[in-house]
Amino acid sequence: MSDQLVRAISKDGFVKAAAVSTRALTERARQIHQTSPVATAALGRLLAAGSMMGNELKGDGSSVTLRIKGDGPLGTLLVVADNEGNVRGSVQNPQIDLPIREDGKLDVGGAVGHGGTLTVIKDLNLKEPYVGSVELLGGEIAEDLASYFVESEQIPTACGLGVLVDRDRSVLRAGGYLIQLLPGAPDGVIDRLEKGIMAAGPVTNLLMENDDPESLLRRVMKDFELEILETVPVEYRCYCSRERMASALVSLGRKQLTELAEDPNGIELTCQFCDSRQRFTPEEIRELLEKASEA
Repeated sequence: MSDQLVRAISKDGFVKAAAVSTRALTERARQIHQTSPVATAALGRLLAAGSMMGNELKGDGSSVTLRIKGDGPLGTLLVVADNEGNVRGSVQNPQIDLPIREDGKLDVGGAVGHGGTLTVIKDLNLKEPYVGSVELLGGEIAEDLASYFVESEQIPTACGLGVLVDRDRSVLRAGGYLIQLLPGAPDGVIDRLEKGIMAAGPVTNLLMENDDPESLLRRVMKDFELEILETVPVEYRCYCSRERMASALVSLGRKQLTELAEDPNGIELTCQFCDSRQRFTPEEIRELLEKASEA
């Protein structure tokens, strides 16, 4: 099944929810960045979260950026999602690996780090983007995101994210859910949600049984009647191009561009999200200089 995102609301109007299956896009990220199993799991969790958060944005061209700077060996994790839920991402040290935990699971928290920050940047095509940041709770990512919503947006939130890596290092399952209370929800709704989440069990187990996102939501929210609002395909999508890379070069300024133009080898730029490469010769760099002068 291709990757899909489902958005729903409870028929009592107290809860909104999203779920996503992201095996293919997580596998694409693994292939691009050649990630170790624990790096695949960490980046995959953040990609799933970014997809659900991006899809919720209104307005064409809106985007959300999730950045985790932890004190673990993976370094910085970065994910960018558009308003359709398509995502791209990178991890600073993709080959880092750690021993399996005693419970047999990948040590995502140890790889990300138990200290550090999660920063969310929402670009809604306004003058200034919205920026919120929270301290990491433990680096497992789902709990950190729930903490962000409570602290920065005052929205009670439950988040579950999971990535299963196969023996050949490929992605077997990936996805998650994001459930949030709407204004006016009575106290008892939280208890019903918590019971449903506890009864459903770990996200990875649910994904192995059935990774259809609507099925995932209905199992976690079995005590609620759900109205499905939309079901959309999502994918790993990078927007890089030669023109964008040329603009990035121009943004370096005249002094640095002049120095680059004097290098007989020119420069090769690599996209951090898709690893595509673009080489610019000294002559092309001088052309960029001239255009920048005319602007």
